[in-house]
Amino acid sequence: MAKRVLILSGSPRKGGNSDTLCDQFMRGAEEVGHEVEKIWIQGKKIAPCVACYYCKDHKGECAIKDDMKEVLDKMLAADVLVLASPVYFYSISAQLKAVIDRTVARWLEFKDKEFYYIMTAAEDTDTVMNCTLECMRGLAECLEGSVERGVIYGKGVYQKGEIANHSAMREAYEMGKGIV
Repeated sequence: MAKRVLILSGSPRKGGNSDTLCDQFMRGAEEVGHEVEKIWIQGKKIAPCVACYYCKDHKGECAIKDDMKEVLDKMLAADVLVLASPVYFYSISAQLKAVIDRTVARWLEFKDKEFYYIMTAAEDTDTVMNCTLECMRGLAECLEGSVERGVIYGKGVYQKGEIANHSAMREAYEMGKGIV
């Protein structure tokens, strides 16, 4: 059965290393018949949460009028969520963090999502990746019925395009193909 897959590319660089891995994941998932959409977050207008809790008293409607409503609706409709980010100081990009924080408006509506995580970093160690992964896992841990399905580490890549010959390219493609 085809699943709805939503990829949230937190790379500020279109075609950057983590964004490129998103494309590979998408290619694999589409080849086996899944409905896939990738959102390049940098291309959307998404402000950070201001903790006003307007959403709490207005049935999940946010006081901030930007592109997050559209993104949030797509996140809720998806069966599979892919979170992708370059590693910045042992954490995720500001773009992805803003999206995660803004889910507060409707976080109780999320049920039974499958999660995949994609990260890239200039360093070639697991340490920076592990910290970043925990940031991403924080969202899933707050959502009822969430299941982690896969993790991709694209280590040792800095300049745009360096991921091209990395083993993570094949991993991302195969992981996308492996969605069941």
